[in-house]
Amino acid sequence: MRTLTLEIEPFETVREGFAETFAHVRSYEILETLKMDFQEGICIEILEFTLKEGASIHDIGTVGNMEILSVLKSIDNKHTCLIRYTEPEETKGLFSESDLGLVHTIPTIISPEKFIISMMGERKNLADFVKMIKNAGTIRKMSFRRAAYQKADILDVLTDKQREVMVAAFQNGYYDYPKRISSKQLCRKVSISKPTLLQHMRKAEGRILKEIMTGYF
Repeated sequence: MRTLTLEIEPFETVREGFAETFAHVRSYEILETLKMDFQEGICIEILEFTLKEGASIHDIGTVGNMEILSVLKSIDNKHTCLIRYTEPEETKGLFSESDLGLVHTIPTIISPEKFIISMMGERKNLADFVKMIKNAGTIRKMSFRRAAYQKADILDVLTDKQREVMVAAFQNGYYDYPKRISSKQLCRKVSISKPTLLQHMRKAEGRILKEIMTGYF
């Protein structure tokens, strides 16, 4: 396994396509991909948005094709959020074809002027990704390094009950839009009260976020 990091100067047509996304956002960074469904064209991720001056995260429900499900942390103009990305119907086929078995890792930072993209996977799949990304812009920098990240380790920071609650929430569609299960129904599945459920979820989100952000502060 290798990690590929690219710095890309996007083509003008690509910048124009991102105009709506960056109406209120200066840049965003992908911190963690929690769920990726290429067939359905959706993914659930934790992102950090850097907003433009005067913009408020509470007035922004969507950023391009990304819906903000929850604001996990805010410091000045930086906001760490749980988001749900939905690929438009007209490009869902291309999105599905882009499934190369790769995993987003850090740093992956997107702005109108520059894309910094880091992907982890097998060498051949990374090479195919490089060929594909050339359609989006000019590669200015590129580096490979041995992958050291273990995605499964992220849940080790949770207690058994927190892990049970978070897994149940994702498996049963609590974070889907629209939700496939209410918090009341989820309480029954894990056999705890609603206040306790929400407490476990909030603490679990905080621990996962702290693990992801280690080294940033």
